[in-house]
Amino acid sequence: MSHDAPGLRVLRAGPLALLQDEGRFGVRRLGVTQGGPADIHAWAWANRLAGNVWGAAALEVTFGGLVLKAERDLRLAVCGADLNATLDDAALPLWRDVSVRRGQVLRFQQPVSGLRAYLAVAGGFQAVPVMGSVACVVREQLGGHDGNGSSLAEGDVLMVSQSAARRSGNQQAPATARPDYGVVPALALIPGAQIAEFDGASLYAAFHQPWRVDDRADRMGVRLCGPVLRCNLTRMISEGLGLGAVQVPSDGQPIALLNDRQTIGGYPRLGALTPLACARLAQCLPGAGIRLKAVSAEAALADYRRFMASVAKEA
Repeated sequence: MSHDAPGLRVLRAGPLALLQDEGRFGVRRLGVTQGGPADIHAWAWANRLAGNVWGAAALEVTFGGLVLKAERDLRLAVCGADLNATLDDAALPLWRDVSVRRGQVLRFQQPVSGLRAYLAVAGGFQAVPVMGSVACVVREQLGGHDGNGSSLAEGDVLMVSQSAARRSGNQQAPATARPDYGVVPALALIPGAQIAEFDGASLYAAFHQPWRVDDRADRMGVRLCGPVLRCNLTRMISEGLGLGAVQVPSDGQPIALLNDRQTIGGYPRLGALTPLACARLAQCLPGAGIRLKAVSAEAALADYRRFMASVAKEA
């Protein structure tokens, strides 16, 4: 017998609202990509504040425009971008848990700061896993609330656990966990195997000059506009691509690959952004400025372990 119940009903669908758990792993050898939250930091904190275990499915809301109605009493948390969210027309507090009564209406409007907000409910959203995950990848038609990789549409209903309203409340993220999306970020990049193939001027420019997020940016990847990077390699055998891989095609403009990336590629790589750098990049609107900074794998791992420790504490 199912213990799930209707939780939120879609009154108006925004440009892109997707159900995302931690992602789909162990299947890239089949050509199936990872999926999961573009901003793992905000996603993890939303789940943490809702009292959920690591990996629970939350809703990724890009650009706003989404209107939801509560079908039952819920506890929820919204972290990440400020999309001018309201609850019954009153401003919705971000980065903390909130009690919502049946019939109340939650609206995500337009970006004020950042690009993607994450909505988690106590108990997590429930859906049937596909290849071990409910992560929604629209291109591959996998996962999501319906199992077919669909973004939310008007009339859709998100299911929640029957016990979703009975979690402890009064939780909020510390100020140190709340990024300022208005600040130009310095994104940590671990140098890759082909970095020595780039000429010295290109390497200096890569880490000392600003970059701009191009309009061509989505969950597959983000193109960066700035100095032209030149590489001595003219051809490569395609190889596996991990999260954050920074490929440099022949035009010399890097592409940082995100959660819905292809699984292999044949362009030389400057290196790979760390998962937390990918998370920060995922909050950058087109036209936003960024910088790159080189870090060691050891430093990146230590940073990630600190993050995991912060979101793994008892709620």
